[in-house]
Amino acid sequence: MYLRAYLLLTITALTWGGNAVAGKLAVGHISPMLLTSFRWGLALTIVLTFALPQVRRDIKVIRANLPLLASYGIFGFAFFNVLMYSALTHTTAINVAIEQAGMPMLIFLANFFLFRIKVSFGQFAGFMLTLAGVVITASSGSLERLIGLQLNRGDAMMLFAVMLYGSYTVALRYKPVIHWQSLITVMAAAAFLTSLPFAAWESTQENFIWPDTRGFMLAIYTAVFPSLISQVLFIKGNEIIGSNRAGIFINLVPIFGTLLSVLILGEVLHLYHVIALTLVLGGIGLAEHYKK
Repeated sequence: MYLRAYLLLTITALTWGGNAVAGKLAVGHISPMLLTSFRWGLALTIVLTFALPQVRRDIKVIRANLPLLASYGIFGFAFFNVLMYSALTHTTAINVAIEQAGMPMLIFLANFFLFRIKVSFGQFAGFMLTLAGVVITASSGSLERLIGLQLNRGDAMMLFAVMLYGSYTVALRYKPVIHWQSLITVMAAAAFLTSLPFAAWESTQENFIWPDTRGFMLAIYTAVFPSLISQVLFIKGNEIIGSNRAGIFINLVPIFGTLLSVLILGEVLHLYHVIALTLVLGGIGLAEHYKK
């Protein structure tokens, strides 16, 4: 079961790494709020093509837990994406990568203060190793570049997004026993409906961008992979090993994002990328070895 969870969470991190690249590629080709609406609207359309029979079977559970299930979609899906895509129009992918790397620590703290779930020294050491790997990647192995990073309102948006997704991850422990098809349908519907007012407001602004061909293609990618496949896999991984242990896999996201940038955008692979990946994988291995 643990090996299955590791595989699910690694695939999740890979698709989320692709989402980070897609978010940066989308700048100038589709507005961030509109991208969020297209993403969840397409995801909902896809899932409805096969999930309706299961939704009907689970309708009693859905009705009894609708506020909770909807809140997962509103905060974990819609608000997080709106904030992340908006942040990427104001700050660099480097800053976003570093800020996102703080999510596992937020999950550790929330689980401790809310549920008294303790973190072993080995888990904390493993987290610090993964964080070091992310920082090395984000700063291109340069201390001078790391010190020279400047924070702006985009960084504030991303930090708030990290808090929302960390809270969503911790709150998954309250998820009722329900089929994943019904769960993702309700969450995607809540995310789509929540995103519509943001997209409507954005359409009145001067910087509104209707998607071109690249914008539409990126919206389709984000609907299929980061929205559907990765979210289901992340929930399944959480069910198996818990949010503390699952959360640390999030630090693979900027590593995979960098590697995908090398493959897709033609960026150069450096030695510090290899060192960073080794640190992140080693940190996850150490944390799992001393798991609670």
